[in-house]
Amino acid sequence: MGPFLQEVSERLAAQVGAFDPEISAYAAEALQSQGKQLRPVLVGLSGRALGELTEAHVTAAVIIEMVHLATLVHDDVLDEAQMRRGQPTLAAHWGNDISVLVGDCLFAHALKLAASFPTTEVCRAVSAATNTVCAGEILQTRQRRNFNFSRDEYFKVVGMKTGELFALSCDMGAYLSRASAAQREALRAFGMALGTAYQVYDDCVDLFASEAEARKSLGTDLAKGKLTLPVLLLLERVEAAQRQKVQDWIEHWRPTRLQDLLQLMARYEALEGAQAAIQSGLQEAKAHLRQLPASPSRQGLEGLADLLAQQAAALRHPA
Repeated sequence: MGPFLQEVSERLAAQVGAFDPEISAYAAEALQSQGKQLRPVLVGLSGRALGELTEAHVTAAVIIEMVHLATLVHDDVLDEAQMRRGQPTLAAHWGNDISVLVGDCLFAHALKLAASFPTTEVCRAVSAATNTVCAGEILQTRQRRNFNFSRDEYFKVVGMKTGELFALSCDMGAYLSRASAAQREALRAFGMALGTAYQVYDDCVDLFASEAEARKSLGTDLAKGKLTLPVLLLLERVEAAQRQKVQDWIEHWRPTRLQDLLQLMARYEALEGAQAAIQSGLQEAKAHLRQLPASPSRQGLEGLADLLAQQAAALRHPA
């Protein structure tokens, strides 16, 4: 994927020229915050699993990565995050007002690129996915500090917020390689399962990693009252009196409570429960790939799931 990802990065950086010169510095900062390039990787591997990669695949990867970066800009505003990928967030650097508008510009430009395809299929799929991602963020925001929030509702939200763009990446890679309907559906299902597992992992990182390891602000979920899977598992497992105590901590959150919360999580094996959910989701993801012909790119997709499984298994309760 090296040459493909390099081309995606170059094309993404070149999009700065499409913005008004007076705001190009903001756009450049947002577009330069690429991380693991997971979504472009999924476009490339899915496309190559069923055919040859073309300029259309590069454009699709640029579009999806731009939508993803726009969601990160908005997430950092909502979470009041100061760090992202080892650097100050756009909001920390330029303020919330500018950051929200820069995110809006990225969304709009991504849809403009999607509309450049000779078919409406790409624009329709990108627009629908963007709608789903934003709807997922709204649902999560509405559920802050809602202690009746269920695991099923949690998985619905993370599927919408993160799984959807993974699914779109796989689907567009397959579509642009002229995949059959069954192959597109299999790859979309793989992406959804992988993306959902990835978000559960990321939610665990917010509690069980260090800022140096994660390269972003940690503890933002608890500070904003987001009930992630480890917290939900803890609430399910503690006795009634302790449950009320945990709810009070989250309702009136102070960072000094984190160690007490982590001790309870260790006692009730909340991390282990979340890790089991991640591993189950990744097994489901790999099962969908059996519908594809054997190839190095299919092995690459399986390898992504295996890598995430290793990273999730490596998480530990703080000493």
